[in-house]
Amino acid sequence: MDDTTSPFTQTARDLGFVAVGFLRPGRPPHLDAFLRWVRSGRRADMAWLERNLEIREDPALLLPGCRTLVCLAWPYSDGKPCSPDGYTVSRYARPNRPDYHGELKSRCRVLVGEIERRFPGARSRVCVDSAPILERSFAQQAGIGFVGKNTLLIVPGVGSYVFLAEILTTAELPVPRAEPVESVCGDCSRCLDACPTGALEAPYVLNASLCLSYRTIEWKGAVGPDEGRRMGNCFLGCDRCQEVCPLNPGVGAADVSLPPVREFLEMEPQDFERDFGRTALSRPGLEKIRSNLRALGVEKEETDR
Repeated sequence: MDDTTSPFTQTARDLGFVAVGFLRPGRPPHLDAFLRWVRSGRRADMAWLERNLEIREDPALLLPGCRTLVCLAWPYSDGKPCSPDGYTVSRYARPNRPDYHGELKSRCRVLVGEIERRFPGARSRVCVDSAPILERSFAQQAGIGFVGKNTLLIVPGVGSYVFLAEILTTAELPVPRAEPVESVCGDCSRCLDACPTGALEAPYVLNASLCLSYRTIEWKGAVGPDEGRRMGNCFLGCDRCQEVCPLNPGVGAADVSLPPVREFLEMEPQDFERDFGRTALSRPGLEKIRSNLRALGVEKEETDR
């Protein structure tokens, strides 16, 4: 690796990133598959996925003069947040820590400072779920990992419990030859078999409208009792297809970082904002969380009058 890229990679690892890759901006290798997926109706009501397709085809449009795209993977805990009464949320949604977007962006800005120090006058842009970029496609192209049958990026030796981020920069960083990471999914179908709603319709094909992560977070409607039974005890998100993957570290220790769930049904909006307004739970919001809990059969405690 070149004497410019190597220290940059070491700085990224010192910041906690588990994988770093570099490539020149261009058409992502999985764009055609993405367009077919969007047009098939499997995007549910996420209409924003059909916007800015010209940027998805050429991410350099986000930063005029872009010469290098840096792809990064940052891990999150395999311990599942839970409440004292046994309810859980998806692993990424840490209820006792700020939402990952800000933390990841601040770490990326440290790397931007390194770029600017080595390439004075360079301009850069950090993207963390904030731009129409096919990040898994680019991450695979950059040699970070491969896309598994559950449609998630799998980093060898780490698994799929990772957040992805990108830095676009006008600096012409050396791009080491990236060896493609071959999929080792083989004939394994554990993720498809474990999906509680059949949202993984085939290897590498996700029907978002059926996915419990979408239904319990992004969808504006109310989850019904039948879906509630499929949710188990998880009222926000779903990790089932990752939990069964043999390339993940397994089920980590329970993290009792949620209050008893009836508190969500009883708390005032301002209290929710105070306690969870800077966390990933703010994305669905209090009313959506309440709706999800009701689908699980959780109700307010009766009080004597």
